This record gives sequence, structure tokens and C-alpha cells, in this order.
Amino acid sequence: MIAESDYIRVVFGLKLKQQRQKRNWSLQDLASKTGLSKSYLNEIENGKKYPKHDKIIQLSNALGCTFHDLVSSKLDKTLTPINEILQSDFFKEIPLELFGINKNYLISIISDAPKKVMAFINALIEISKNYNLGKERFYFAVMRSFQELYDNYFPEIEEKSAEFADENGLELNKNLKIETLASLLQDKFGYEIRSEKFDDNEALNKLRSLYVPEKKLLLLNERLNSNQEIFILAKEIGFNVLNLIPRPNTYSWLDFGSFEEILNNFYASYFAGCLLISKKDLIEQMSDFFYKKEWSPKDFEELIHHFTDSPETFYYRLTNILSSEFGLKDLFYLCFVKKDSSEKINILKELHLNHQQAPHANATNEHYCRRWIAVKNIYHLKENESLTDAQISHYKDLGMSYLVVSTSQKNPFSDGSNRSYCLGILLNNQTIKKINFARSSSLKTIDVGVTCESCSIKDCEVRQAPPVRLEKEQFNLEMKKSIEKIRKNVILGK
Repeated sequence: MIAESDYIRVVFGLKLKQQRQKRNWSLQDLASKTGLSKSYLNEIENGKKYPKHDKIIQLSNALGCTFHDLVSSKLDKTLTPINEILQSDFFKEIPLELFGINKNYLISIISDAPKKVMAFINALIEISKNYNLGKERFYFAVMRSFQELYDNYFPEIEEKSAEFADENGLELNKNLKIETLASLLQDKFGYEIRSEKFDDNEALNKLRSLYVPEKKLLLLNERLNSNQEIFILAKEIGFNVLNLIPRPNTYSWLDFGSFEEILNNFYASYFAGCLLISKKDLIEQMSDFFYKKEWSPKDFEELIHHFTDSPETFYYRLTNILSSEFGLKDLFYLCFVKKDSSEKINILKELHLNHQQAPHANATNEHYCRRWIAVKNIYHLKENESLTDAQISHYKDLGMSYLVVSTSQKNPFSDGSNRSYCLGILLNNQTIKKINFARSSSLKTIDVGVTCESCSIKDCEVRQAPPVRLEKEQFNLEMKKSIEKIRKNVILGK
């Protein structure tokens, strides 16, 4: 909920506005009757100011209500829905200013039609329950929307990371060593770092690290590979350089106390990505790669290995710079996961820049299109440790095509799950000019859908389920056409 002082100001402003509107007075009317300025009254109603005792008496006298009517923190039944919203976690935990939303203006909108707004909010809550969207998933969805709003590019963090690297003489990309980052944490930030055998405890088996702030102690799971360890160390440096508090103390997520904690975790991860893959070098290498006339999986794998042994880090780092530095505004990033013991594929991470692109996650257990290159790759990892390929994915129903590059890995995190990372770039005149190999003869164009249940591709050889959702939509469309035909016949007297 919002702070007590903020709450008192907001409630007073709402009650004053309600009393004024009961009399059909404008703000100018109330100003004329009280001698108070219109701008001052506007600030009161918007919860920005709380008037002194004598001003409240002037207002109550002019409005013909009691002093208590205005100062009481109790809201009448017409404003009860607003009280529920003000006391909820929504105002406490979501930093609305990140999205350019003025809290007082939002409250003003809610106060104009509290019952309708509350009905709308309750509808969203009901939808979230039906789709099993708990608090955690909701906040991560908000976090993803924040990243997409800023094209997943944060220049201040880029600058601070570059400054830190220069100040400490760090060689970036694959030249950056675990020992170097560990020494910086110990010498510069007073850390103690220890390896821990977490797998002795089954509950801690998948815990990668634990930070104990009281001791400035960082415990690292002995099972970590070098990619995991160096990312965690770089992220810890990010927490300290950016002075991020509050913060999570475990990797991976177990729990969180607030949205701010999720936000700070993202900032620290972004900082780590900047340290691990140099922006300047990445821009140069990608410029050369885009200039190539032919697509080559081998060339792309060599590009990844120039920077890192972690394809995930490389793919995600591309989302930071392709929009800001290359003007490739419409793109998506997806990370798929498939357990060895299951045929089911889930989308673990996703990001859509500019707007939601065609391929996206769904919460209804529908089957993702197996014609997607990332999905095809993940099913061909029985013999290979990694597999990179690309295709032009054409969404016939939407009339859009994407250049999609994907790399899949077999069990990269020793958790029995294969992963597949992919980056898709919407093809248009602009992107085709910037990416020479988009016209490459080695790139196949494949008709794809989003899920089998919504796909119109006939006789698909890899379909996993009938197009039930599409069929329902088509049935409804035919029903509407038939109804319209009957209406016309009745009107024309046929």
C-alpha cells in the first residue's frame, strides 16, 4: 500500500472532489467561493498537498459540509473500491514512474469511475487466476514490459560497466578470467568467496549461489561450470558498482520481496552482460557478419566463440545492441527448454522489441510449432552437443517473415534439460538492406504457425494437435456471415 502520509492526502483530495462534484461545481467555482486559487485546489484534489486547518474550515463552510466530512479517513461506499486499490500491493510494489505513469493522475482517473475501474481490475485478477498467473509471473511480466519499453538497452549501465572495465584494466570477452573477477570482489568490495557442496542436500541441489550479506560471503555451488561461475561473479560486481539494494541473495530465484528486487536483479544481470561481452567489439563483429552474402552456421558459431562459451549470453547480449546500434527495431528473443524425459517444450524466457512479434509464449499448454528452427534443433540433439542453424520463418496468416537464427545445447546446466536459444528479426526493406545474407540461397523459407491449435497450415507433417482454436474462430465467422445474410433478407422482405 502507499505511505500513510500519501494515503491521507489522496483520501482528502478524493473527498473534496466528491463534495465539489455533488454540487456540480467546477474548480473555478470552488476557488471563487473560498478565495483559494484554482491551481492550489487542483493540487489538493490530486493528492499533492494537504491544506492547513484554517483552509479546511474555509472549504467546509463553502461546501456546506462539516470539518469531519473532509478530514475523516473513511470513504463512503461509492469510493470504497478506491480504498481497496490504494491499500493493495499494486501501488507499493510497482514503480509506476518507470513507465511514465503519474500516480496521482492515475488515482484521479480511478476516482472518476471507481466501480468501473475496480470491475476492470477484478476482471484482470480473474483472468490471471484462470491462466495460473501468480504474483511472481505477474511481476516478471511487468519486468519484461519494462525492458521492451526501453528496447532492452540501458546506456547508463553500459557506461558504468565500461568505466569499471577501464579503471580496472579488464580484458573483456573470453579474455576475462574468473580469477580476475573473484579478486576484484575480494579486494575492492571485501567479499569472501567459497565453493560449497550443495548437492549433499537434495533441496539445495539446483542452487547455484548464495550470498550472505551479513558476512559478505558468496557461496558457489561446486557443480557450476565456468560460464555460470563467471556470470555470477560479474553480476555480484554489478550489484556493488550500481549500489543495488534490495537484491536477491540466491541464484536462481527462490523468492522475492518486491518488484524493486526483481528490477535490481535485472540491472545487475545487464551489467554482467556488458562486462562479459564488449559492446564496441560486438558492434564491429556484427557489422562484419551482417555484410556477408551467405549464411553459414559455422561462421555464426565462430562469432559466438569469439566472445563467450555461452550461447545464451551471446544471444541475449544481441538484444541490447541490435535495436540501438543497428536500427533493427522489430525482433524477438526466445529461450526454449525441453527435459530429456519429456516431449514437452516450454518457453523459459522471451523478449519482444517494438511490439509483440509473431512467435510468443502461451499459458494454455498449446503445442508450439515444430517448424520453428529452435524447436526443430532441440529435437536433433541426441548426438550433438550443440547445433546452430537459421531459416526464414513465414507466418502466412499474418503476412510476416522473420530471419531466425538459433543455437541449441544439450544439458548446458546439468539439470537434464536441453535448451534452444533463438533470435528473430522481422524482414522488411530496411532489414534486408542491413543484413546481406538475408537473401542467401542457403536460407530456407518455411511456412510456420504459432501453435498447432491456431495454425492453418494443411497437411503439416509435424502437427501435434488439430487446429481446434482456429476451427472455432472460423465457425464463429461463418455464423456471423449467416446471421448477416438473414438480417439482409428480412430487411429486404425476401
